Amino acid sequence: MERRTITPRPGWQQTVEEQGLIYPLTRYPDDSLRPYWDESAYYVFSLPEVEALEEVVEELHRMCLAAAEHIVTAHRFADLGITDPRVAELVAEAWHRRAELPSVYGRFDLRYDGTGPAKLLEYNADTPTSLVEAASPQWFWMEDRFPGADQWNSLHERLVATWKKQAALLPPGSPLYFAHSAADELGEDLMTVAYLKETAEQAGLDTDWISMEEIGWDPLSGRFVDNQLRFIRSCFKLYPWEWLTTDRFADHVLDTLDNGGGTGTTLWIEPAWKMLLSNKALLAILWELYPDHPNLLPAYLDGPRELASTKGYVSKPLLGREGAGVTVHEPGAASAAPVEEPCCYQELAPLPSFDGNRVVLGAWVVEDESAGLGIRESSGLITDEYARFLPHVIL
Repeated sequence: MERRTITPRPGWQQTVEEQGLIYPLTRYPDDSLRPYWDESAYYVFSLPEVEALEEVVEELHRMCLAAAEHIVTAHRFADLGITDPRVAELVAEAWHRRAELPSVYGRFDLRYDGTGPAKLLEYNADTPTSLVEAASPQWFWMEDRFPGADQWNSLHERLVATWKKQAALLPPGSPLYFAHSAADELGEDLMTVAYLKETAEQAGLDTDWISMEEIGWDPLSGRFVDNQLRFIRSCFKLYPWEWLTTDRFADHVLDTLDNGGGTGTTLWIEPAWKMLLSNKALLAILWELYPDHPNLLPAYLDGPRELASTKGYVSKPLLGREGAGVTVHEPGAASAAPVEEPCCYQELAPLPSFDGNRVVLGAWVVEDESAGLGIRESSGLITDEYARFLPHVIL
């Protein structure tokens, strides 16, 4: 793994916008605009390195599924903050019926510097973004700058193949809706949903658009409807399950949940069992089930334990996103103020620095297979909304 600098292509901004990346720039607090898509540098991997990372990702995915089985079997929903018995019951039912429920993709965030084993930082299994830049502009950048080279990137073809395979699980006679929140001002959710909709269409599925805010409720039929009063039988939503089950329409979601086998009226993708994986408590349960695994970091739910005095730790809210609420605690630092929400306490493993840039690998899984890589850089230890995306190549 190596970082190399390169001169950006002339007109790169227009190029990546035409390839689906609608926000190539990030606005900073001082109102300046700086590149989010950053092709002034790139990362190089060897083929054996990528093949080894692919094996790690697929093993981590299998371990996460085993942890989900453990959570359901041992009824440890409270450790995930799932305290509503009805939600826990429906999540368990979805897990038992998972073979009947479409599940598309997820992203592992890994610490890796090219020398030691990759370490799992978290698993974004419900509403992961940064998909478009990993799947499309990155691939075309490689073809422009390194024709004939290769890349850890089979995202597009795997997504299309997955939609084709899972089409039989969708309710017949109605489109698959793709929904995002209109509150997304940046456009990241819209861009991600638009791309996934395109891959579903290439797989031959009938699709339609809707925003989460446009979804209506018909009290006469007891069903969700679109803005033309058509029943919504299936919907891919880039909207977290913890919101879907607590918003003001949560009772309707739970009452009409199609959890496989045609038991309800609306089939949501990703399925409800993804709540078992999209929660930072998973990190602690993995460490409990696989202690000292080379690709895991020590993590606990009841406090930092020995980490406070040895390696230091990072406290992560169970349902945090984009680094929100994450705090870093150096070893031996003064005790932190008590947190107001449940957290996972994970060993501090500072992101590796390449030329002063802190790097995290986003390794994608489509269905159950490793499918690609996206790299983000940040200035600090926490990868937040100001991170930059850099392409990579296998040489």
